[in-house]
Amino acid sequence: MRAALTAKGRATRGRIIQGAAEVLREKGVAAATLDDILARTRTSKSQLFHYFPDGKDELLLAVAQFEADQVLSDQQPYLGRLESWEDWYQWRDTVVERYEEQGDQCPLGSLFLQIGRNTPGARAIVIELLRQWQEHLATGIRAMQAAGHVAASLDVDRAAAALLAGVQGGVSILLSTGRSTHLRAALDEGITALRGATPAAT
Repeated sequence: MRAALTAKGRATRGRIIQGAAEVLREKGVAAATLDDILARTRTSKSQLFHYFPDGKDELLLAVAQFEADQVLSDQQPYLGRLESWEDWYQWRDTVVERYEEQGDQCPLGSLFLQIGRNTPGARAIVIELLRQWQEHLATGIRAMQAAGHVAASLDVDRAAAALLAGVQGGVSILLSTGRSTHLRAALDEGITALRGATPAAT
């Protein structure tokens, strides 16, 4: 078993992962080399293999987890408190602004389009990311049901899955075209659909 890292060791490992993520966003998994990562992070090869003994595959897997965590953290605090329509629209604006800002170097694109296809174990990270993301949305929809803003008969998991699929599709088109029109439309239509599922009594 590997010895536990010191605080300094964890910081160094984190710096390598973050630098590697930047290189992979810019160059792609196929084109990026360990030398590129060493240069970006100002790390020696021996130091890199100290933290990632299995080499590039282990580092890529760590980057995949880093990017997955980034996708969710970029949507906070709004993703974790979808308890009013104002919260939902704040979350919507945060998602759009963040992906517009990141453009073709967004964590979602790096994770789905590159790392997830090339690195053993990365698919499990993607699946867990989607599970957590969908659960956040489902929790928000249930909060709206509890508050009487959404009908209790609505299939929460299906609605959350549809909204997440719309976001992912919108981001994929943004990565291809540089335009956020489809992402905006997916979010607007998804929230509008929720608002349309109001209790009959209201």
